[in-house]
Amino acid sequence: MKSDIGRGQSFPLGATVYPDGVNFCLFSKTCASLELLFFDAQDDAKPSRVIKFDPQYNKTFYYWHIFVKGIKAGQIYGYRAYGMFEPELGYRFDADKVLLDPYAKAVVNTENYSREAASKRGDNCAKAMKAVVVDPKTYDWEDDKPLEIPYSQTVIYEMHVGGFTRNPNSGIPPSKRGTYAALIDKIPYLKDLGITAVELMPVHQFDEQDAVPPRKNYWGYSTVSFFAPHRQYSFRRDHLGPVDEFRDMVKALHKAGIEVILDVVYNHTAEGNENGPTLSFRGIDNSMYYMLEEENQSFYSNYSGCGNTIKANHEIAGQMIIDSLRYWVSEMHVDGFRFDLASIFSRNRDGTPMEDAPILWIIKSDPVLAGAKLIAEAWDAGGLYEVGSFAGDRFTEWNGQFRDDVRSFVKSEPKQIQRLAYRIMGSPDIYPKPDREPHCSINFITCHDGFTLNDLVSYNQKHNQANGENNRDGHNDNRSWNCGVEGLTNDTYIEALRNQQMKNLWTILLVSQGTPMLLMGDEVRRTQNGNNNAYCQDNELGWFDWSDVGKHPELLRFVKNLIRFTQRLQIFRIESILVMDPNSKLPNITWHGVRLNKPDWADYSRSIAFSLRHPEKQEYLHIMLNSYWEPLLFEIPILPKGQRWYRIVDTALAVPNDFCTEKTAPPIQGNHYRVQGRGSVILMAQSR
Repeated sequence: MKSDIGRGQSFPLGATVYPDGVNFCLFSKTCASLELLFFDAQDDAKPSRVIKFDPQYNKTFYYWHIFVKGIKAGQIYGYRAYGMFEPELGYRFDADKVLLDPYAKAVVNTENYSREAASKRGDNCAKAMKAVVVDPKTYDWEDDKPLEIPYSQTVIYEMHVGGFTRNPNSGIPPSKRGTYAALIDKIPYLKDLGITAVELMPVHQFDEQDAVPPRKNYWGYSTVSFFAPHRQYSFRRDHLGPVDEFRDMVKALHKAGIEVILDVVYNHTAEGNENGPTLSFRGIDNSMYYMLEEENQSFYSNYSGCGNTIKANHEIAGQMIIDSLRYWVSEMHVDGFRFDLASIFSRNRDGTPMEDAPILWIIKSDPVLAGAKLIAEAWDAGGLYEVGSFAGDRFTEWNGQFRDDVRSFVKSEPKQIQRLAYRIMGSPDIYPKPDREPHCSINFITCHDGFTLNDLVSYNQKHNQANGENNRDGHNDNRSWNCGVEGLTNDTYIEALRNQQMKNLWTILLVSQGTPMLLMGDEVRRTQNGNNNAYCQDNELGWFDWSDVGKHPELLRFVKNLIRFTQRLQIFRIESILVMDPNSKLPNITWHGVRLNKPDWADYSRSIAFSLRHPEKQEYLHIMLNSYWEPLLFEIPILPKGQRWYRIVDTALAVPNDFCTEKTAPPIQGNHYRVQGRGSVILMAQSR
């Protein structure tokens, strides 16, 4: 043993920097031997140094560990693991492959990486992604801390870090576009919009080559490393640049009062199915990380729809997930997580659905994560659907039913009124526990997966030909309506109707109980030309077109004002289900039809009205929704002497009358209000 090599220790996993060197630790139960590789340059075809682990000296239980003196942050490294290659038994060791540390906190050689080289036999050293030693304690956070904004005061903006600023119209210098640093430059726009949290589509290092060539994996649901920020989103090109640039972004967003939520993909990895590449987990301990088919373990269980499924309730894979979450909260200061296909966490090691899954209870009870937002996409690709029943009351959930029912109502489908009423109230039919606050429902109408809001009112069918899959990919059940013409049109009537329909959707989203989520660019009619699955469109089709801000100022104005209006009112911040008693001293809701206190719940009904009251704060709203194509005359409540109704919103009116502030809102004469066909109206009681 050389003088600069020590025994090391079995914790922490990964590469840990000490004053006199670095401790390296890796778990592998079934490998026969292990080598640590050092590189002078990221694309080196051969390591500059190879250190063999002595299984008698550098191994405790199944943890391989070694201490190397004199090594510092910035050192490039990887592993080679030796063992059996018997896929039918679950073993896939390949000593030709340079393996990425599962705990790597920075990844390099992404420019020279080859998925093909990692998928076939032979040495891939020059073409492999490699890890970099990171010392996370050296960054100056300037007293920054996660914001812990209550859900009741949260407005989420789902966005793509790269796509937000890659368009030439962004005003960002070309070399900086699509980076964490560029997002910082756009914080004033986000702040002015009124959102309180950005939900970033995957920023864990992912494999951009995991798509049908020549297309790229744009969305990022193809993780390579669960600890490293994606290098291609970094303006800084040095080895440690992405780590600090990501933290600069978080710190800047926090200073603006905006939380950072990460969309995390702990359900599968970029290694894919049995034909996929060997990048990390597969070559380190295949059966410890992945669910394998029992009869023939050369095949992977595929509850993710992406080729493999992480064995989240295995102690090793599960520990990695917990350690990753803790790292992003404690060292990277993120405020929360949205768990992609979270129902996979409810599956046992063999894929069987289970109650009280260990990984979920650990996440919910972990003290490091106590202040973090935990948002579940409570379903998976294997048919498990748990919206309303996902793991107790710690997680909030993407409410896919809200999306579907609001779309169907605005489209003017029958049999929607009762369902819409539930969605407006925070979905108590889905979340029936009396102590469950309504903000556990993450309400959304659009997200990255599906039509944009503009396309929802502009296309009857998906148009995914650009994806190269003969339009077979993407959802078929979109509940969209093109307002009379498929796609782009110069017809002013149809354009006005589309704008009105979008304002109807915005209105319902923002006056419903629950936590609203917006999709990047919906506020300025971002279009994907009818593509509802732009996962591989790293181009103008998938990017935010900043020229839309100037093209559609009237919609942007409407959205900003409506967010400000609802965020100011306490009726939208209450943390309990509204009481259905107009005489209650608690915040309450009363349902109406075109006649007061007589809602029409019939299948053919296409209109509903409701009153929202917060007696303590003296807030009183009356909201009328008409998805029928003809005008309807609604009765409005009689107010006490000294008060009058004032019109805040009427989506059928042209700018600036579609939205008026409390101070500029015109008074309403009489006891009725005519709501135009496919119109939404908000009235507010005031004394002035």
